[in-house]
Amino acid sequence: MTNPLREALATGQFCYVVELVASALTREARLLEAASGLARISAVVAGSVTSYAGGAMGHDPLRVAAAARARGLTPNIHLTCVSQDRLGLAKSLDDMHALSLENVFALTGDYPGAGDQPPVFDLDSVQLVRLIDERRRGGIPFHVAVAVSPFKYTEADCVYQYVKLEKKIAAGADVAVTQVGWDARKFAELRRYLDDRGLRTPLLGNVYVLGPKTAERMATGRPPGCWVSPELLAAVRAESRAQDGGRQARLERAARTVAVLRGLGYAGAYIGGTHDAAQIAWIIRRAEELAENWENLAAELGYGAAGGFYLPVRKPSMGAGAAPEQRGAELLPRVLEWLGRAFPVNRDTWTRRALTRVFAWIDRRRPATALLERLELAIKKPLFGCQACGNCVLGHLEYVCPQTCPKQLRNGPCGGTDQGRCEVIPDKPCIWIAVYDRAKVGNALDGLKVYVPPPDRRLRDTSSWINYFLDRDSRPAAERP
Repeated sequence: MTNPLREALATGQFCYVVELVASALTREARLLEAASGLARISAVVAGSVTSYAGGAMGHDPLRVAAAARARGLTPNIHLTCVSQDRLGLAKSLDDMHALSLENVFALTGDYPGAGDQPPVFDLDSVQLVRLIDERRRGGIPFHVAVAVSPFKYTEADCVYQYVKLEKKIAAGADVAVTQVGWDARKFAELRRYLDDRGLRTPLLGNVYVLGPKTAERMATGRPPGCWVSPELLAAVRAESRAQDGGRQARLERAARTVAVLRGLGYAGAYIGGTHDAAQIAWIIRRAEELAENWENLAAELGYGAAGGFYLPVRKPSMGAGAAPEQRGAELLPRVLEWLGRAFPVNRDTWTRRALTRVFAWIDRRRPATALLERLELAIKKPLFGCQACGNCVLGHLEYVCPQTCPKQLRNGPCGGTDQGRCEVIPDKPCIWIAVYDRAKVGNALDGLKVYVPPPDRRLRDTSSWINYFLDRDSRPAAERP
């Protein structure tokens, strides 16, 4: 069985993937009718079937995907970490394989809305890619897409998105799809970031056909990670007063964005906001007509944040200094790092051997173990917000506890951050901002690229000190002595 998405990316053919939003509000029959129409457009190589879009459960993506394929459209199935633990995700992959479905879009997923089932978030998206790649190395031919959000306008938000993409690529990602945005400089920035590092992973640029209702919602940051600038919102409102309600204007904007993506060297376009075959065909034809004028169109596509952060063309020094007050605020991580170097325990040293004997002795005596667990939590909770996961990786995350992230991510922020604020608790800063800022002060940004495995949940409420020295926990491979 052929896989047009894989083949188009392998041969360098500019291609199109169209999103099919399998929400509970959309009749399944309508989705499948759309799939039939899209299958007749040769440039459309896949239909991307959403799962848990916007934080709400919809139709079963595997059922919709199998039915779409029966109508001639190759599916690309969203697999999110919201509602399944690692065993459930592994089963979903096995079910996909049983149905001969290859294309999987590995996502963390939006936090559930009020009244929905509580989230799981046993894995993050990087760990999910690693899980899929393990299946692939076992002979299952999965093709893995991942997301990246270049449309971030603070330094920590922006750079960490790119660092996390590098981790996804290292874990086994085959193609990256951008989040929704209307900023040619950011599209170019992402392409340049990968090129500067010799990473040839194909990129699909998100091209959203933006209507007035959606623009109003995105202007408030909903769904998470999608943002419409005040200038773009004003333009869409003005366009909507036309006789056709602004339909032609939004299709033209989509076609111009596609032309820009082609000029920037993207592998294709990921189209959302419509799955109408006639509109998709028009966008494709119009984008081809505009292709030669892409540089002028790029200059017009500038709906970024006023005064927002953009990566400099030349790579900045990773050792950039910080203000004196910032250095003082980050003293504790630096002291702990110094102690770790002075008394190394991450390799076979006399310090580690001595401490291993001590903790093994404590582990054999339940009263002593219970006392140590209470002592450890009493020290680490006020200092780091410790949640007693039993798999401590503070040393890899600049002494910020990942369990304090509402999604319990361990490999970087989700795409839902907004100007450094948390997607789930908007009045609080995203914890990954502190991780980035501390790493920058300590000239340790490269350390953020280390893969952090998922925790062993069976160790919750046990001593991470005992688990570390007796090699029971889950931690980066480099930490194994």
